[in-house]
Amino acid sequence: MKKHSRLILLRSVLSLGFFAATGVVAAQKAENPIVPAGAALELLHSRQVKLNSGLTEGPAVAPDGSIYFTDLPFGKDNGMILRFDPATKKTTVFTDNSGKSNGLFFDAAGRLYSCDGADGGTRSVRRWDLKTGKSQMVADRFQGKRFNAPNDLCVDLKGRIYFTDPRYIGTEPRELAHQAVYRIEPDGTVIEITHDCETPNGVELSPDQRTMYIVDHNSGGVRLDPSEPEPKRGAMKIYSFPLDAKGRVSGPRKTLVDFGTENSCDGLCVDTDGNVYLAARSLKRPGILVINPAGKEVAFIATGAANQTAAFEDLKGIPSNVVFGIGKDSNLLYVTIDKELHRIRLKTHGFHPQLAGR
Repeated sequence: MKKHSRLILLRSVLSLGFFAATGVVAAQKAENPIVPAGAALELLHSRQVKLNSGLTEGPAVAPDGSIYFTDLPFGKDNGMILRFDPATKKTTVFTDNSGKSNGLFFDAAGRLYSCDGADGGTRSVRRWDLKTGKSQMVADRFQGKRFNAPNDLCVDLKGRIYFTDPRYIGTEPRELAHQAVYRIEPDGTVIEITHDCETPNGVELSPDQRTMYIVDHNSGGVRLDPSEPEPKRGAMKIYSFPLDAKGRVSGPRKTLVDFGTENSCDGLCVDTDGNVYLAARSLKRPGILVINPAGKEVAFIATGAANQTAAFEDLKGIPSNVVFGIGKDSNLLYVTIDKELHRIRLKTHGFHPQLAGR
């Protein structure tokens, strides 16, 4: 190589090193840490029966890897719990009388729990027998007063059940002053964890069990009749609450995401790195918003078209909840969208607090 050519090559290498060190070389887009290139949502199930409006909700992974989820209608219909089998890709009916079950969760013993809402539902947390399809009440009151409408839940390493109790719809009279987050102790006792939120919805715990994530989705209620005035909206935020060794709130909440005038998210889950996956119902940007524990966005999976303005029944691609699979499918993220169930394979793996260390 001639001296002149060697000099040009040396200058090129030095220049590249300088620009790389200063961050100027960024022509190539950084690789997404969550979503593999070419990954896409796969449709697994669409509602097959006639129900009055509503949506699919509450996906939960069973010990055998199957996914249980709810089909939650408005009005007189009871609602359903369905089971998707990843091996056969078939969906079957677990029960066609769910009592308006919304969120679902399995504990470490493989028992299924449901949060049942109002509008004709049982307004309770129930435990289901997978073999018989029968259920029994776990809790329906706090200090002698009926819950508003239990919505979402999670179970910690000690088997304690955290759940939210908002009120969106239903004509049943309210008995409790707050829309709060509660915990059911192993002996059945119900304690209040916090009511420092307007309308708590999704709830999840961090991998170390020292942070509780809460969705505040204050839509003011659901306008079932278009002739009625728009409900007064409130907080649309994602909070983190520090927990002490006893699982109690030990400090002020922190706002991780503020959706402003847009809809907040609904359900959520976490991965083994502590990232939080939010089913964002924002009509401006519907999808799965992934944030780190500090609230910084690290990925986004669109589920529907941006900037939607249609009426509720005409909205498309609006997610309600998320859960990771287990075992070899722990990097499969299942998502309930509209009246459907979808999944997408990611680079990350789900964390299930009730199974940690097992």
